[in-house]
Amino acid sequence: MARNRIDRRTLLRGLAGSTVAVSAASLAGGLPAGADQGGQGHLIPRGHPGIQLYSVRDKIAQVGFAAVFEELSRIGYREVEFAGYTQGSVGAITPEQIRQLLDDNGLKAAGSHRGLNDFRRNLEWELDVAETLGMPAIGTAEAPTGNRTIAGYQAAAAEFNAWGEAATARGLKLYQHNHTIEFSFATDRPDVRLYDLFLELTDPRYVYLEMDILWAYGGARKYPGYRPVDYVNAHPHRFPLFHVKDGVPLPNPQQGNSYLDVEFGAGVIPFAEFFGELKGRGRFEFLWEQDSAPGAQPNPPGSLGAAERSYQRLVELRGDR
Repeated sequence: MARNRIDRRTLLRGLAGSTVAVSAASLAGGLPAGADQGGQGHLIPRGHPGIQLYSVRDKIAQVGFAAVFEELSRIGYREVEFAGYTQGSVGAITPEQIRQLLDDNGLKAAGSHRGLNDFRRNLEWELDVAETLGMPAIGTAEAPTGNRTIAGYQAAAAEFNAWGEAATARGLKLYQHNHTIEFSFATDRPDVRLYDLFLELTDPRYVYLEMDILWAYGGARKYPGYRPVDYVNAHPHRFPLFHVKDGVPLPNPQQGNSYLDVEFGAGVIPFAEFFGELKGRGRFEFLWEQDSAPGAQPNPPGSLGAAERSYQRLVELRGDR
């Protein structure tokens, strides 16, 4: 068993490969005027870069949480967001065992993406797991509902309010993670943006949001009329987490989420502008993510290589080097 663990570590480090040096000024948007590149004016606070584990799902399935957590800790990540609690062919693992692996590697659980039906069918178990893992929040990456009418969103908001109240009673926050579709308009009220409606209908005491920055920009490209940062500045207490995801525009703005996601720093999303305008940066958690199939994109050394290069670019964006 010990020999297998060593082999996995060696494999993962080989897969991570070397990082690509990218200067802070070459990142999308550059540094904002007046930012101190010598160590002040951090755009992302020290100790805050985390990772959505979906970005390295192929490695978790191949070698398990233990080896992946060790590698992520070596890279410098300190927080992880779960995308499930299984590890493929490596074998079954309990939430208690996952928590021990987090502690062993100096990692904290920032949150978890679960399905709407998970909350509908087994809410208390989901909250139990969240407590075991020590995460402050639990959420979903699903749209509130597929029924994009006013009535559909009213019903969805009622569900989220109930789940959020139950989470709050356990000392947890419930959150919803956006794609572009949430920024579209109600099918029966084309003057009502669904994201605005969800904010209005959900109770700010119980329901929070995780802004996926790339898909928020995708929504602005596909359904124009807003700036992503303005939502956060208007409701800072409702956005405890961000997905810091970069991308390049698809030729057709109406295609998919309007952007193809790429490694952080390799796309066109103006992160320096976004973070430079953000009020109260220290209140948020910043989680890197890349959705693209890790076996195909990025090219070798694969998803852990992308995770390492993206982490280094996040550090450079902070301006503390």
